[in-house]
Amino acid sequence: MPHPGWSLFGFEGIGTRWEISTPDALAAGVRNQLLGTVSAYDEVWSRFRPDSLVSSLSRSPGRITLPDHACGLQRVYSALYRLSGGRMTPLIGSSLERLGYDAGYTLATSGSPQAPPQWEGTLEWTGRELMVTKPVVLDVGAAGKGQLVDLLGEVLRASGHTDFLVDGSGDMLHAGTHPVVVALEHPYNPKQAIGTVELANSALCASASNRRAWGDGLHHVLDGATGRPIQTTVATWTMAASALEADALATALFMMEPGPLEDEFEFSWLKVSSAGAATYSAVFEGRLFS
Repeated sequence: MPHPGWSLFGFEGIGTRWEISTPDALAAGVRNQLLGTVSAYDEVWSRFRPDSLVSSLSRSPGRITLPDHACGLQRVYSALYRLSGGRMTPLIGSSLERLGYDAGYTLATSGSPQAPPQWEGTLEWTGRELMVTKPVVLDVGAAGKGQLVDLLGEVLRASGHTDFLVDGSGDMLHAGTHPVVVALEHPYNPKQAIGTVELANSALCASASNRRAWGDGLHHVLDGATGRPIQTTVATWTMAASALEADALATALFMMEPGPLEDEFEFSWLKVSSAGAATYSAVFEGRLFS
């Protein structure tokens, strides 16, 4: 939790709650920059609004030019698509919509689960340039909120704030000389915690199947090979230098073993299986309750 006495700036954006904590209150200009950053990100990446940049690709094939931050997103997604054998993919949007997690939040399936198109032959993404050969529903939700956390951190640093905590509903970035202790939410009871971790000058992100769940066994973490919700893992937490990587890796841990991820990314992790077993990395510096 933020330190007592710190100033809190809270707002809604991209369908989630944001809280930014700083020792001193943020100036109006900085607050406007933060709100503008969230709004601009939504205008590019949201699959829930028909006027977003990526939504144009759901209506017809074509090419779009993305903001500079797309380069980092592309690098992470490309690596995780390769490492997971296609199970983690930005093309998962069509599978989510089929199960009811669509722009209208119908939460009603329109058919049995279906795998999304393969990246190969469908998507060409190099840095800021993205092209698709047929209409697709892009969804970067597995890493996008984390990247937005980082972008808000950049706004704060550019305005002279060196101590802060950006919290996008559990995806966090901390900076400064005052570490914070964060509770790890119980995957089956959000009012309880299974442990705590100290966050200091790094990012902490979580992924849980109970956060966006509906119907019988339906939730938002889908296997890109089948289009089905993953049932073997219920929650993951990751800590890394950036929230972009932490967020993406938290989702990737639902789909694959951590070893190959640890070979290419520097991060620590905690994973809870549907059987209730907790496993964690050798460098995970958290405390689990008995």
